[in-house]
Parts: sequence; C-alpha cells; structure tokens
Amino acid sequence: MRYFKLYYFISHMEEQQHFDELLFIAKQEKLAKSVKIHNEFNDINTIAGVDVAYNEQSSEVVGAITVLNADTLEVLEVQTNIEPISFPYIPGLFSFRELPPLLSAFNKLTTVPDLIVCDGHGLAHPRRFGLACHLGVTLDIPTIGCGKSKLLGEFKELAKHRGATSDLIDDDKIIGKVLRTQDNIKPVYVSIGHKVSLDTAVEWVLKLASKYRLPETTRQADQLVNSTLKEHKEKTYEKPSVSHTH
Repeated sequence: MRYFKLYYFISHMEEQQHFDELLFIAKQEKLAKSVKIHNEFNDINTIAGVDVAYNEQSSEVVGAITVLNADTLEVLEVQTNIEPISFPYIPGLFSFRELPPLLSAFNKLTTVPDLIVCDGHGLAHPRRFGLACHLGVTLDIPTIGCGKSKLLGEFKELAKHRGATSDLIDDDKIIGKVLRTQDNIKPVYVSIGHKVSLDTAVEWVLKLASKYRLPETTRQADQLVNSTLKEHKEKTYEKPSVSHTH
C-alpha cells in the first residue's frame, strides 16, 4: 500500500501554535489549481465512502473508510484510524483537520478504490477546494463531494421527484448540483472532487442512493465511524471496577 505525505500539513504541535491561517488559505488556493474537472478513469469496480467523527472529550478524531463493490454495493473492506486532533477548528479549512485521519485509514487498505465519495463538499467551497478536492488531489483518485447541507451558493427550487436537479450557483458559476435522490425528501449537494465531471458525479450519487436519501457509501462510512467512536469512548471512559472489603 502506498503511503501519502501531507507535505503541506503542519505535523508538530509546537509549529501549530504559531500557524498562520492565511498560509493555509494560500495553500488551498494553490492546491485548487490541481483539481481536474473531467472524467479521468477507466472502469469503476470499487467505490469508497469516507467520514470523520470527533471525540471532543479526548480531543481525538476518527477517520473511517468503507470500500464497496460498485455493482452490488457489498462492503468489501473497512478501515478506521483514531488520532489526536491536529488542526484548529476554522471554517473553510476543515479539510486540514479531517484529512490526516482519513489518510491514516486509507493507508491500511488492501483495496485501493477506483472512486471515492466524500461526506462533504468539493468545488462547492469558498475557495473551490473542499474535503473531496483535497482528498482526491492528495491520493490522485477520482473523488466526488456529496454534502448533506449547502455550504454556499444559490439554486432554483427543484422538482419533487427522484433524479430532479438544479444548478448550484456561486459568483455566477456552477459549482455543483442540488440532487433529489428520493421522492419528496430533502436533496443532497453534489460537487466535483477530482477527476470526475459534474454530470458523472450526479449519476454515481443517484445510483448509490437507490433506497435512501444518502448514497450507500456515505451510509456505510457514517455507521462505521459512529460505531468506532462509541466503542472507543466506552473503552476510554470505562469505569474501573471497585473492590469491596468486608
């Protein structure tokens, strides 16, 4: 398995105390130029879902990855990683906070996925470089952003039926699609991550969300990260047994 280095990520706590927010904004803007907005892949046989969860009590973050068969949606492999939170909470820079545990989990995989669906945004980000872009560019793997809520942009009301879409617009540019995956339910917000066109991203999210509002990749990753966090908390905060002497 390949190992990926966050050459642009501060890894030492001493350095982080002096980190410059503008420096990371500049890094985002530079890395955003590497995003590819057209399809650059052959067959898609495996698809991964990724998600993160926080244990604020211990200042730790859990990264989870589930790899599914692209046709049957059978779960083929899961990996998780728990590590200290190593980046401050700063809106617009969440990917620097969430990428490290995801990369650590990814490095444990024996199956490199052909496509990744992020529970978050890609180009639908103030600097056009959300988590889906950051992860895709870092791993050089086709990636899609699928957010549960809108981060920015405006759109016209879409029809109520499954498959209905509306352009997500910011600064007079299309930054994503608002997609209704099931009849009469809230839509999701799809955007390019890396090496996938917007139309293809919408097609895959709709295919993966055949039964529920969220794509199966996101559902599986969400279940995995939450169960891992719960188990970790139970082990961490387990009360020691008390012996009674008579």
